[in-house]
Amino acid sequence: MQGFLNLNKPFDWTSHDCVARVRKLLRLKRVGHAGTLDPAATGVLPIALGRATRLLQYLPETKAYKATIRLGVQTTTDDLQGEIISSQPCPGLNFADVQTAIAQFNGKIEQIPPIYSAIQVDGKRLYDLARRGETVEVPKRTVEIFHTEILDWRDGEFPELDVAIACGSGTYIRAIARDLGATLETGGTLAALIRTASSGFNLADSLTLTDLETQIQAGTFQPSLPDIALQHLPSVALPAISAQKWCQGQKIPQTLDFSGILRVYDQETCFLGIGKLQDSLLIPTTVLKN
Repeated sequence: MQGFLNLNKPFDWTSHDCVARVRKLLRLKRVGHAGTLDPAATGVLPIALGRATRLLQYLPETKAYKATIRLGVQTTTDDLQGEIISSQPCPGLNFADVQTAIAQFNGKIEQIPPIYSAIQVDGKRLYDLARRGETVEVPKRTVEIFHTEILDWRDGEFPELDVAIACGSGTYIRAIARDLGATLETGGTLAALIRTASSGFNLADSLTLTDLETQIQAGTFQPSLPDIALQHLPSVALPAISAQKWCQGQKIPQTLDFSGILRVYDQETCFLGIGKLQDSLLIPTTVLKN
């Protein structure tokens, strides 16, 4: 079995928990995931099955979220799973100020990842260091926010903002919640998070673990085709003899109007794998079909 599973990750499960469960349900050793989700987050977690695990590196990096940000509260983890550092009611917070502040998080921005995160500093995970009480300087990183949209606003002592965020890889939505609160001088933390799209997969088409188990028991489960999430890459179709040589690891002369990574097919539209076009040669990088 090879292909992708668009999994709707449940609350309080780690991404590793989900991989282990899928591996057990499908009785499959080679299972991997793209784009780690925090345990408190739900939504799209792309799962690669079989030889498709080799394609994870080529998936598109764009992601989309629906987040609820609670203002007036700051926590150790930048979400409600952590200890409260400060609690400052702000019933008079002006919504217009919130709109202006959230707009500052569009485009390329510098972001400091939460101290409770999987980022490594000197070979050690930040969350391991934080749990041991060790203080380290977390380096800033540049991330890209393509779009933010306010979906709902609920005022009160601790106002809440629902926002849709489309972003690139490596973006921490918890950090946006924290930094929005800092900008407004109220404090802020992430109250809820759903990933609505990731690496070419959408929430509307996802399966829960219960759905997956039901389909497996009924014998109806079919993973998505290996190339389903690779449509952002250009493609080339090879004649039969060239396709066979390419699958055997040989470089094939090929002249196209572009260079770089692309999907490779035979003339029967069978997906063969991923190649790299360089100096008019199609070089095998990931061959799925021998």
